[in-house]
Amino acid sequence: MMMEQINESKTYIEEQLSTTKPDIGLILGSGLGILADEIENPKVIPYADIPHFPTSTVSGHKGQLVIGTLQGQHVIAMQGRFHYYEGYSMQQVTFPVRVMKALGVEQLLVTNAAGGINESFNPGDLMLISDHINMMGDNPLIGPNVDELGPRFPDMSQAYSNELMKVAKSCAQEINLNLQEGVYVGNTGPTYETGSEIKLLRTLGGDAVGMSTVPEVIVANHAGMKVLGISCISNMAAGILDQPLSHDEVIETTEKVREDFIKLVKNVIKKMA
Repeated sequence: MMMEQINESKTYIEEQLSTTKPDIGLILGSGLGILADEIENPKVIPYADIPHFPTSTVSGHKGQLVIGTLQGQHVIAMQGRFHYYEGYSMQQVTFPVRVMKALGVEQLLVTNAAGGINESFNPGDLMLISDHINMMGDNPLIGPNVDELGPRFPDMSQAYSNELMKVAKSCAQEINLNLQEGVYVGNTGPTYETGSEIKLLRTLGGDAVGMSTVPEVIVANHAGMKVLGISCISNMAAGILDQPLSHDEVIETTEKVREDFIKLVKNVIKKMA
């Protein structure tokens, strides 16, 4: 059943394309979809038109695929993603990653807006994700394994490619960008964490926290894709600063750093082999 759905989505997307198939995938998180506007000769496909695709329900997520070239590379960008808290299953949240793989994508760049747990971070910092902690209480691979998609027990010891992380660090140096590095914690949301929960996550080794990314990265690893993850630290997590948290603040911060973000990601894509 899943293979049929993946193939139907893939066929529909391929029918819309006159250009070469994409080999780099981008998932653009809250407020970061602006990068898709940089894609040349874009073919835009609303999620609602693609068979079996869910639709984005969150502000800051446009809800469309943008396919074209960026820095000379053939890319497919998700301008907006799906979240577990929207009521979708883990399989639905990660379905687009399956379709990207079927289209020929071998490298995936995942971005998100996250709350800073590490007190040396500031809102507006960009953080290279070195690893993650899954606190979602679920996993997109639960259920029968489809052997054509990947192994029953995938290795996650290098969930984020060391090779791509080196590329990102050298690109940040070239543009004089102070790129933080740390562990991303994935929670379900949609509530922001309590101050006590943030203390717990810091004790566990978390540097930033958000409500996405982990499911897609698990599925990308299952599919044998190389992954690079970048978080925009959009606010400090609960209990660090004496102020309430809001989604508006998240969008506002991502808008402030978008130039640095676009510069960094374009530079990275240029160098992805």
